[in-house]
Amino acid sequence: MCLDNKQTTAIIFNIQRFSVFDGPGVRTAVFFKGCNLRCRWCHNPESYEKRPQLAFDKQKCIGCGSCVENCPGGCLLPDPGRGLVYDRRNCRDCGSCTRGCYARALSRIGYEITAEELMEELLEELPYYRESGGGVTFSGGECMLQLDFLEKVLRRLKEKGIHTAVDTAGNVPFEDFERILPYTDLFLYDMKAFHEEVHRELTGVSNERIKDNLVRLARTGKDIRIRIPVVEELNASELPFMKRFLWDNGIRDIELLAYHRMGVGKGDLLLEPIVQESFRELRAEEMEEYNSSSDRAAHLLRR
Repeated sequence: MCLDNKQTTAIIFNIQRFSVFDGPGVRTAVFFKGCNLRCRWCHNPESYEKRPQLAFDKQKCIGCGSCVENCPGGCLLPDPGRGLVYDRRNCRDCGSCTRGCYARALSRIGYEITAEELMEELLEELPYYRESGGGVTFSGGECMLQLDFLEKVLRRLKEKGIHTAVDTAGNVPFEDFERILPYTDLFLYDMKAFHEEVHRELTGVSNERIKDNLVRLARTGKDIRIRIPVVEELNASELPFMKRFLWDNGIRDIELLAYHRMGVGKGDLLLEPIVQESFRELRAEEMEEYNSSSDRAAHLLRR
């Protein structure tokens, strides 16, 4: 089947311009909705579900009732305590309720976009990409779960000579990687834990496929940067094992990322709230110590 006859739209929830943390140079980061991990510290819990979702900020609500009146499915009811009660069963994801919210207390997270619409937005930043050596990064959620669309846009960006990066947790068939290899310059590969039982506890899934995919991806010679979120209470003891595994497979570009609590408040705003755990945020000097101490410990694990 011709690539252009495949998936022509995707569900995304944010396009972040002038990003400098998701690859080289000045970049545009595109965040896809939908993820097949459930990390206990996730800072984008609104990306779990692929479908659009409603978020409600009670502090902004003026109690006008416009959202209730504008909902064709009768999914919203006023509630003195919570502000709104939401019945997902009849929701059409039409967005009528949010368009009628004058105070912008009710918002819709996630929207459908075509490849043509996305390319038009991305190309607006072309001068910045060329001046800085930047490009476009696809993230999420898990962007590789909407593979047909991702492949199409990556291919079009490469035709324009734009640097591309894919931020992934790697929990997809390796055949999916093979489809986008020709159009991807850099893989930002997330790693959460080394031991399978720990990974299951932290994310809800096995990491057997994730590790196997990483080994196979490294053999392709593609540029890979490993990003490890460090949550002291959960995976700090896993760092030496992860580094040893990475070194043994010829991967040296490893970035430790300090946990932050941004996801906690975001999950609370969803009308289908996601309970996020809160952990201690590490200071810069603590992160430096974890980086050096895990290096020393990893050397002792040499086979």
